[in-house]
Amino acid sequence: MALSRIWSAFILIAIIVASWKCFIKNDEAIFSRMVTGKADDAYKTVRYSVIVPNADVKIAEEFSKDASAFGYLASDSQHYPELLVTSTPSSEEVKQFIQKNPWVKVAGFETVRSGFTRKADGIIETCGSAVNISIRLIGIMALFMGLMSIAEKAGGIRLLSKIIGPFFSRLFPELPKGHPAMGHMMMNFSANLLGLDNAATPFGIKAMESLQEINPDKERASNAQIMFLCLHASGLTLIPVSIIAARAALNAESPTDIFVPCLIATFVATIAAMTIVSFKQKINLLQPVILAWILGISTLIAAMVFYLTMLEMQEVQSFSSVLSNGIILLIFLLIITGAVYKKINVFDSFIEGAKGGFETAIRILPYLVGILVAISMLRTSGTFDAVITGMKSFFGFLGADTRFVDGLPTALIKPLSGSGARGMMIDTMKTFTPDSFAGRLACILQGSSDTTFYVIAVYFGAVGIKNTRYSIGAMLLADLVGIVTAILLCYMFFG
Repeated sequence: MALSRIWSAFILIAIIVASWKCFIKNDEAIFSRMVTGKADDAYKTVRYSVIVPNADVKIAEEFSKDASAFGYLASDSQHYPELLVTSTPSSEEVKQFIQKNPWVKVAGFETVRSGFTRKADGIIETCGSAVNISIRLIGIMALFMGLMSIAEKAGGIRLLSKIIGPFFSRLFPELPKGHPAMGHMMMNFSANLLGLDNAATPFGIKAMESLQEINPDKERASNAQIMFLCLHASGLTLIPVSIIAARAALNAESPTDIFVPCLIATFVATIAAMTIVSFKQKINLLQPVILAWILGISTLIAAMVFYLTMLEMQEVQSFSSVLSNGIILLIFLLIITGAVYKKINVFDSFIEGAKGGFETAIRILPYLVGILVAISMLRTSGTFDAVITGMKSFFGFLGADTRFVDGLPTALIKPLSGSGARGMMIDTMKTFTPDSFAGRLACILQGSSDTTFYVIAVYFGAVGIKNTRYSIGAMLLADLVGIVTAILLCYMFFG
């Protein structure tokens, strides 16, 4: 019911704001932008070549650094260029290039740069985007749910459940001892921690399906499902590699300087989510087992922070890449090895689970369409811009420092759209520079939470939950804690 009210409010507010802009501000094109407007895909890879005179080499280098953050990559021997960027379109060299590559479009530096700040798609295009997301999910879901099926038959999930049982049995008191859902949740949390989004989603959906099996009311979220989803949505991640890479691409003086604030903020948000839900469900967090696990995880995170702060940026990225991808391959190795040892029919088990991945990806499509359309309407109507302007005026009136307001668009969009928030983060860094207070704050905010409404749509939609109870309020409150923590940390670390 809560999700229904929020969804309705999003749409009504967007239409009211758009109507005000149309009839009061004379923005006659706004309705067209909201319904049929099309924005470039901010993360589509575009291969380009550059032709400039020697005097413009520095401009070309600066362009390349900016462009990589928006999916523009230089062509190479394996990838032909789709775009020629040049400051001399009428030169003989450019003409010869076009003769050899007639499919290539030609544009100036500023023309291409103007496309870096993307706007949201309208309703029609957003519906198509939801379908594309579901289609991309099919393969990923089929792969990982196939592997989960093998792991279950080989007893791997049961073993993992026993290992983390003492902790989860207290945090999820309604779960039977050794229930497979414990192993599924642990796989999801581990993938999320390492930034393995492609793996985290299938593991998380499998966990929700396992929890749904013991849910007495199939349309009403259980306590265990709410606790799991709130912990997942808090977005605890060890190394924010994509954020560091974006800062490096935009020529930040120290791209990794936001690493520690990001980790602290997301850890605080996770603890906040656990505390909020535990208070609502009357779970005592002061139990020795829970405190020991939290202390142990905190110690591991502190050790990781200490180690990574001694590395250079390239070493951090290399370490993260090896760790993340190595974990994926290690999971494959352990599952297949265990299944062979247990004499399981590996391929048949994989196919059985993969079929479920296909069905799940299709089942969440209506939920994705609904959520993404509401988000699109809020963005294209200018509602976010109005909120930011109002907040800046309010804090300015109170005489408070308003620098943090310039970084807030990322926080406002993050619960609604991960890609939108990423684009807003990059746009903030470009507008105020990566080393500005607003630029750094946007990065910390991007790394301190997850896409709450997207998570709700996908995970609850996968199991047909209609009554989400207090889960949305708990997630948003945890998001707020993460936002406030991120702002305080930004002032603490960067003044």
